[in-house]
Amino acid sequence: MAEVFSIGACLALAPNCLENRNLPTLQGEVLDMATISSSIVGAAGEYHVMSQLLRRGWIAAIAPDGAPNMDILVTDENSEKLCAIQVKTRRNIGGDRGWHMKAKHEEMVNEDLFYIFVDVGGKPSDPTTSYILPSQVVAECIRDCYRVWLETPGKEGRPHQANDMRRFRYDYSNVKPITEEGKSIIERYRQGWLEKYRENWNVLGLLSEDGF
Repeated sequence: MAEVFSIGACLALAPNCLENRNLPTLQGEVLDMATISSSIVGAAGEYHVMSQLLRRGWIAAIAPDGAPNMDILVTDENSEKLCAIQVKTRRNIGGDRGWHMKAKHEEMVNEDLFYIFVDVGGKPSDPTTSYILPSQVVAECIRDCYRVWLETPGKEGRPHQANDMRRFRYDYSNVKPITEEGKSIIERYRQGWLEKYRENWNVLGLLSEDGF
């Protein structure tokens, strides 16, 4: 006959079971975000954005797997405008506090395409912050800053090598341009340049509802 455990017995055993399996308990901080797989962090970012869109009264849905250039589709209640959204999510790891991008994002420009850059912090208890930007702004930033980085000598004066990777950052002031044009570009993308996009959901241009 199967042995029946009371709820109290199960709860009494739970801490030992968790300890033996090296799982986090409810005591203190639960997890360090660095231990979570990147795919789960990415999903957390997408569902956070979905929540923010829906609570504003907009109609939003995750795009089908394999849909090009978009993670989420959103429209207002009257279907007067449709926006495609790419979600990029970072956690508090890495020195430059940036989001991974690629060379193709320099060319992905459309008036109805937007990026939402999500920062989930270093711990689950950290606040989640979103930055909402038009694709044109993102394309110009990564294209111009990459060009300046490429023409700027690296360690010991060695030239940087061209590659497919790009970084979207809070602050590009670690790039030290050697031309006046380069200095002017980096000046536009110093610490604080993203603040006007922080939680600025009006950038999407959708009719606003009261939400909740």
